[in-house]
Amino acid sequence: MGQVSWRADDELVERVRRIAASQGRSLNDFITKVLEAATNPELASDEATRIRERLARVDLMMPQVDIRVRPSEEEFRAARKAAGRGTPLSDLISEDRE
Repeated sequence: MGQVSWRADDELVERVRRIAASQGRSLNDFITKVLEAATNPELASDEATRIRERLARVDLMMPQVDIRVRPSEEEFRAARKAAGRGTPLSDLISEDRE
């Protein structure tokens, strides 16, 4: 069996570690399953579909969100409030032009 050293941004490593733990997997097992899914393609109509199918085959697909379901009024207000914070896009564009 081979051994590989993986270097990645600390934030990515922590996200991968949390996802692996949430599935009751070791970091090594999770990374192995992701790489197996990414390198063992099955026939599908396009690359994105092939990747989703491979990830689903090893139980690594995130649940799909049904975008046809309307959020509650409370969720909508919270999202609107969150979207109103930060730097306006027009300011970022103006700054970039200077």
